[in-house]
Amino acid sequence: MPQVVISTKPEEGTMIRHIFISIFFIILLAFCKPADRRICGVSEFEDVIKVDSGWPVAVMLTAYRTTLVADGKDKTLLRLAVIDSTGREIQSASNKIRIYIDGDGRVTAAIPGEKLSTETDTSGIEYFNYQLKDGLAWLTFHAGDRPDKIKVEVRSESLWAGSHEIHTIPADVELMHPMADQIKPSGKVIERMIGADISFLPQFEDRGRKYYEKGVEKDPVKILSEHGFNYIRLRIFVNPENVKGYSPGRGFCGLDHTLQMAQRVKDAGLKLLLNIHYSDYWADPQQQNKPAEWASLDFGSLEDTVKNYTARVIRALESQGTPADMVQIGNEINHGLLWPDGHISKPDQLAGLLKAGVEGVRKVDESMPVMMHLALGGQNEEAVFWFDNMIARGVEFDVMGISYYPRWHGTLDDLKYNLADLVKRYKKPVNVVEYAIFRKEVHQIVFKLPDNLGQGTCIWEPIGYRGKLFDRDGNVIEGMRLFEELGATYLK
Repeated sequence: MPQVVISTKPEEGTMIRHIFISIFFIILLAFCKPADRRICGVSEFEDVIKVDSGWPVAVMLTAYRTTLVADGKDKTLLRLAVIDSTGREIQSASNKIRIYIDGDGRVTAAIPGEKLSTETDTSGIEYFNYQLKDGLAWLTFHAGDRPDKIKVEVRSESLWAGSHEIHTIPADVELMHPMADQIKPSGKVIERMIGADISFLPQFEDRGRKYYEKGVEKDPVKILSEHGFNYIRLRIFVNPENVKGYSPGRGFCGLDHTLQMAQRVKDAGLKLLLNIHYSDYWADPQQQNKPAEWASLDFGSLEDTVKNYTARVIRALESQGTPADMVQIGNEINHGLLWPDGHISKPDQLAGLLKAGVEGVRKVDESMPVMMHLALGGQNEEAVFWFDNMIARGVEFDVMGISYYPRWHGTLDDLKYNLADLVKRYKKPVNVVEYAIFRKEVHQIVFKLPDNLGQGTCIWEPIGYRGKLFDRDGNVIEGMRLFEELGATYLK
């Protein structure tokens, strides 16, 4: 029989393989039975995010929405996996998973025909049972009929548990969508960013940590500036020195320490992204507590205080000659800020507080770009819900900020889909303003978004030895080379 040769050229063979893979994906999706096709999807980043086998260390839980309506009908998809120490999913895992629901909600199997069983643990708490198949489990979380903060926790043997807090809001909350004339570019020039949040640095140095390059002690801020970074992100708390604050008695990440760090940032020739936590302590999707000094303010006074505090911080940086180049109004605020007044269940009040923060920035510097920062980088439904409701209520800003930690925030495919959809919908730049792993791939996703609207990244606290830029003794190590390459590639 004559031999049939498909291709003798490597590039032709690669093209044909891509065609076969594309046809396979189309057939797979066509015969996919579950309603949500993410369940049947094959990852574009399969070789990066998954391994065939390995030593599991943690359970990974993605809730694709964490704000639901308490109407007894709203629901969201949950994705479960187990990961190794590098954050990669173990495809052969068949772990038994226990799912605990603390609050008004329940879970069911997302794949038709499959069911969960229930058991009671030794403390008398009921949980749901499910088993991973080929390394994954897909569940559906159903909201109850009363507003609540519901903790969903997934456990397996001795592994680190995965968890989410799902907030259900009153069924009579008015959900809004922006008008066409509210979807508009910011009009400001947003420069590309390869940044690093190094807010822990003063605390590390206070403990005696030093940094070296080729045996010579150097300011780590300067080291970063010479290895591909062009931005530093600094968080600031209102009164972190309070007894229940971030840094009792010391005041790390307060205004004074922020001014000192801003000087170092500017001396190193870097730009500054200021991340305002409107709290004395960490602000994130699980906690957005008022500063102690603001606790008894009525809502009108709270709005004025947000505006005036924001203006005071921006003005202090400018007066020192170290102005911020971009400002975040809040940190990971998809569930709101300054609870309970600015909780997402009160979207009109949340919008009022955000507008007050923006007004505080504009009062000092009309040209300064403003960012709104959400967590949950791969959760498109959550991000669209938030941006729709805030833009429709008149909140104006210039940059969309997103955190991306795959243990909670979905796959790289989820991140890519979400960012592409956001820039298409809202015509604004997007920045992955917190991430830690899959560093090369995160940059590829961001900087290849349509219309050049992927404008930046900011790695979370890379100056500790776990950040893989410095070793335990503070010496620059090989991991720094990647950022040299990224800077040369994307900061042209």
